Amino acid sequence: MRTIAFAFALVATPAFADIGIRFIEGAPKDRFTFMASPAFCASGPMAIDVNLEGSAGKLVFDVTASGAGVEVYQPLEIVSGARALLGTSNVTDGDQRLRIDLASLEPGAPFAFTIDVDDTLGAREITVSGSEIVGAEVAVQIGDQTRTATFDETATATVGWSSCDS
Repeated sequence: MRTIAFAFALVATPAFADIGIRFIEGAPKDRFTFMASPAFCASGPMAIDVNLEGSAGKLVFDVTASGAGVEVYQPLEIVSGARALLGTSNVTDGDQRLRIDLASLEPGAPFAFTIDVDDTLGAREITVSGSEIVGAEVAVQIGDQTRTATFDETATATVGWSSCDS
């Protein structure tokens, strides 16, 4: 009887999934990659909001030669998953927020973009370390559900999602 109860508990437990976000410092382009875990099955359009306002390094997007950024600049460029892209917000130099609208994010199929990110506090403003992105947030909205995650010292954030709620 215990075996049956245990097996039922496993079946009745909802599956959980997540969207992993990784920031990779690069020269001259920095990269944000979004990857849904294999259990992720939320469907429909999604909005992703990258918010640098709470970052330890007071990070900004550096997309033009003039403005808040330092030296090298790079505009937003989609480098993976472009077929899922519905649109993006207009990013101007010095912005701290960026919105990406996707038709979906399929498990195992990354969506990634490059852009230049600069800090506004340190001596090495053109280089962002993992600790400088700590506190930046990513919010994912699917339907009327929104989940938020904060970047940690490893430059990653994980948005938890019950795999089949959307």
